[in-house]
Amino acid sequence: MAYDYQTADTASYSLLKEYAKENRKHPTLAESVLWEYLRYSQLGVPFKRQHIVGIYIADFICITAHLIIEVDGKYHELPQQQIDDVERQRWLEEQGFDVIRFTNEEILQDTENVLKRIEQKISTYHHGK
Repeated sequence: MAYDYQTADTASYSLLKEYAKENRKHPTLAESVLWEYLRYSQLGVPFKRQHIVGIYIADFICITAHLIIEVDGKYHELPQQQIDDVERQRWLEEQGFDVIRFTNEEILQDTENVLKRIEQKISTYHHGK
């Protein structure tokens, strides 16, 4: 599925837009650290943060590589949230996105490996075209 920047569900866009704006204003430490490496196309492709896709807000998205990066804090360890995350990821993948997840700890303690894994996903997409 080829997306431009219009990936939002129009019925819930206004509410999601406010949530996304708040999330951009108040990122977690891990999100801030990762954003410093993703912004300005430093990995060779453009990323957006807190971007609406359907009824979801992706932490980071590269539309050109069809890649979504999710940053999972402790909240994502809750049983219901794990179920919700599986459904969310399934739906995003059905829309043509590859979803990669990292914990806050991975980003903060092993940034180099996180960036390598992201670069591999980007490279895989570009070589698979």
